[in-house]
Order: sequence, then C-alpha cells, then structure tokens
Amino acid sequence: MKLVENKVGQCTIQLQIMILEIDMSPDDVKKLIEDGVEGAEAIISGEGCNLECTVISDAFEGKTMLAEQKMVYATVNHLIQTGELHALGIKAFTRSEWADQQA
Repeated sequence: MKLVENKVGQCTIQLQIMILEIDMSPDDVKKLIEDGVEGAEAIISGEGCNLECTVISDAFEGKTMLAEQKMVYATVNHLIQTGELHALGIKAFTRSEWADQQA
C-alpha cells in the first residue's frame, strides 16, 4: 500500500494506492504451459510481461492453428486477465513438425 498526496486547488487529497507486485518469470509461464498442455515442452523467450513461446506437443495433432493457440492461452489466461502477462506470441508444433523445423 502506498500513500499518494495530490493537490487540487486548495485541497490536498490523500489516496491509498495498492501496488501490484508482479513476480511472474518466464520460467513460471513455462511451467504453467507445460502443466496445462499434455506432453508439452515450452521454450520461452522475452522478458517482463511480453513473451514469445514455442510449444511442442503431440496434443496439437490434427488441430487448427487457432485451436492450438486456444489450448496454450487457456493455461495462462488468468495472467492475461490480471495484467501480469500483457502479450504472448505462440508458435505451436507437434513433435514431428518440430523435428522438421530443426532439420
């Protein structure tokens, strides 16, 4: 809790502002995704509240890109709603698609 004083004309207004401490690390986001998407391996890059992730899982087999992204977003949606995570770029691959990318 932080006390802030603001002068408005002849009046001084005191406000109590709750400061949200954000301790979410890329490793925390990685764990949430890996725990939430079956058999997933997540590679996270970026910092702060703007991250990029590559998620490899056979759970994506036969899914559209939109369905894959919804699966990943579902694991971190609470962070997006609270503002702890502002943006998350997602690249999703099955294990065979990932192997093809690495070849």
